[in-house]
Amino acid sequence: MITASKQDHDIKDVKLADEGRRRTEWAERSMPVLRQLAERFARERPLAGKRLAACLHVTTETANLMVALQAGGADVALCASNPLSTQDDVAAHLVRDHGIKVFAIKGEDHATYYEHIRAALAHRPDITMDDGADLVGALHMVALNRLDDLAPPVRKWIETLSAAERKALVAGVAGSTEETTTGVIRLKAMAKDGVLQFPVIAVNDSDTKHLFDNRYGTGQSTLDGIIRATNMLIAGSTVVVAGYGWCGRGFALRARGAGANVVVTEIDPMKALEAQMDGYRVATMAEAARVGDLFVTLTGNVEVIRVEHMRAMKDGAVLANSGHFNVEIDLEGLKKIARGPVAVRDFVEEWQLDGKKIFVLADGRLINLAAAEGHPASVMDMSFANQALAAEHVVRHAKTLTKDVHRIPGELDREIARLKLQAMGVAIDTLTPAQKKYLASWDLGT
Repeated sequence: MITASKQDHDIKDVKLADEGRRRTEWAERSMPVLRQLAERFARERPLAGKRLAACLHVTTETANLMVALQAGGADVALCASNPLSTQDDVAAHLVRDHGIKVFAIKGEDHATYYEHIRAALAHRPDITMDDGADLVGALHMVALNRLDDLAPPVRKWIETLSAAERKALVAGVAGSTEETTTGVIRLKAMAKDGVLQFPVIAVNDSDTKHLFDNRYGTGQSTLDGIIRATNMLIAGSTVVVAGYGWCGRGFALRARGAGANVVVTEIDPMKALEAQMDGYRVATMAEAARVGDLFVTLTGNVEVIRVEHMRAMKDGAVLANSGHFNVEIDLEGLKKIARGPVAVRDFVEEWQLDGKKIFVLADGRLINLAAAEGHPASVMDMSFANQALAAEHVVRHAKTLTKDVHRIPGELDREIARLKLQAMGVAIDTLTPAQKKYLASWDLGT
């Protein structure tokens, strides 16, 4: 046991640590790739002397990543990237058993959420690790002197710093990593506008992240969260899936597997065509609103389900989000036209609208983390192996990485896949010399 002072953490109850330790150890059994990296990190200490601030979902899988980073020599501070995603027992375990600075409480209010982000920034990190660009976004508001755009807890702290201290806070960041599609889109826009202050590794762009985490992880955990929250029968119901990116297609696959009639809504003609040829009905949200029993948004955009859609829905329609931020369902618009909310179950709120009832899950936040446990450890093994290698890559190449959004090198992506296959006991073929020569030549004919 490691003693941590109160100013180094803000969690619900350190007495929950025993349960957190047991569950974190259970998750670790399914994370062989990260385990191998942690063992190498402990030997080589590639992050020695570096302060790392992470804004991630505080889950058992994240705990194993934090321990691996600490083994690599990093001084780690962790805050939550969503007010409802923290597993309080895991936070307690990290504080008590590893001395990691954790600032996260499940169900924390808006002010506390940003106070915790402030605490992570006050760690004065050399490396940041984001799940939605909250840390990077705050640092750039400081860099661009847009203090009014900061949340009050962060702004008040920044205002106590001198101009030189503010500059040093941003300049001290050698680089960052970003876990989500939403965050990467924001960061690429910043790079395009020439305002990005340091290099960022787009972990989400790695094949071993988005092809597996987004598709298989989101697909399973979203369905898990909805069923835990509602205990509704999926078979025979009409499930409307908003967005057919990797997250959307993963959830559509799982919903169909559970017996649902799946309708997909899209704005991208290529993805809509894919959904149609994958055997789903494709419709506009206006059309889908009239037939859906369950609506799930997975787009990363705002106001995907709007007031006009809710007015057209059946009595008893259920609305959930698995697209990162709680902006995909227009809850502000709903509040203006409906009566409620009334809590009818954990993470289920009833709204009365035009003589019917509509149910919103988890206040429009990530249903898979609010009502369930997030992605299975086995798939997060690859995502967090990417995060660990990205942090190491930032340290090794800090002097040469440009202020842009970068992918993890392809050879590292393939190495993660190789290690995962090895851990699963799966062998694959290799090219023969003749095959290599054929693929590399242009004059061998057909």
